[in-house]
Amino acid sequence: MIWITWLGAIFVILGVLYTANAAVRRGRMSEPHSSPTAARTLEPRQSGIRAFGLKDNWPGILLILIGAIMLLYGAW
Repeated sequence: MIWITWLGAIFVILGVLYTANAAVRRGRMSEPHSSPTAARTLEPRQSGIRAFGLKDNWPGILLILIGAIMLLYGAW
């Protein structure tokens, strides 16, 4: 039963890595300010928040859910 716990942990880690990689592949989420005196912030563009939507991240979220279920089963 210990292998289920390890496999679940691997699935969770792979899901998080996939989701992070998908967000990075989309490119910059914020634009540099045109004024050099303006404070640099990480405010997203109008479409920046869509990087965290379900449409492109469902494989990573599915891996995380499967891993969580396996972790719960292994702990039981």
